[in-house]
Amino acid sequence: MLSLNVKNETSRLRAVVLGTAISNGPTPKVEEAYDPKSLEHIIAGTYPVEADMVAEMEAFNAVFQKYNVEVYRPEIIENYNQIFSRDIGFVIDDIFIKANILPDRERELDAIQYIIDKINPKKVVRPPENVHIEGGDVMPWNDYIFIGTYKGSDYKDYITARTNMEGVAYIQNLFPNKIVKAFDLVKSKIEPRDNALHLDCCFQPIGTNKGIIYKSGFREEADYMFLVNLFGKDNLFHIEREEMYHMNSNIFSIAPDVIVSEKNFTRLNAWLRQNGFTVEEIPYAEISKQEGLLRCSTLPLIRD
Repeated sequence: MLSLNVKNETSRLRAVVLGTAISNGPTPKVEEAYDPKSLEHIIAGTYPVEADMVAEMEAFNAVFQKYNVEVYRPEIIENYNQIFSRDIGFVIDDIFIKANILPDRERELDAIQYIIDKINPKKVVRPPENVHIEGGDVMPWNDYIFIGTYKGSDYKDYITARTNMEGVAYIQNLFPNKIVKAFDLVKSKIEPRDNALHLDCCFQPIGTNKGIIYKSGFREEADYMFLVNLFGKDNLFHIEREEMYHMNSNIFSIAPDVIVSEKNFTRLNAWLRQNGFTVEEIPYAEISKQEGLLRCSTLPLIRD
């Protein structure tokens, strides 16, 4: 059996589900795009090809091997995008929560059922249908659970609005002893530079007391200020609009002092090293064209 344990974003990683780009399928049609960044690249003819994405994911896998992390991969679904395992489920403490994701993506959960079968069934939950929640919006941080949402009355009109307030309430009920903090995120169906698809597109904690943040990703300044007050402004690396577009906040922590980052994030990577982090740089720019990056590709199961 797998003894799940995830209490925060940065403790030493022991086991993880890493998505796969094998048999990724053809370039989607315009009407099949789930997000504005994929749409942009479909229209421009620059949508990533499978061989490049497989190579990027294998570079990520090689870093996990270097740090002796146990890596699980989804079973292959022919001609199907299975890169972003963070969307389909997540672990808080010792509970595996299946995400209620876009209906088209239900098969992705089936592809990791062999892993879920290794977990105590009492520790696996599925929210009711009215609860929308995806792993990219959910960040356990010790006593806190940070959750990205969209509070606009037009929620149902946005395919980029992935977690609703019912999702926030569900997590609060599941973890009554945690402080659950919801963040109202900026959404756009047409401009990827103004679309915080998930919370990890505009914020992520790193180390033990630091974070990467994009102020304009929050609809309410009070939400941004909550994080400034919690972490301290000097402990937050502020990214700019173009850096947010390239997913600079969507790195991944293997340990409090070890971060996997995209090799083109020069400003961020320099700051991380100045602050004592070991930075494992890999190529991931092709996968980023689908509005997801390193955190999106992982589903941590066990951390220290």
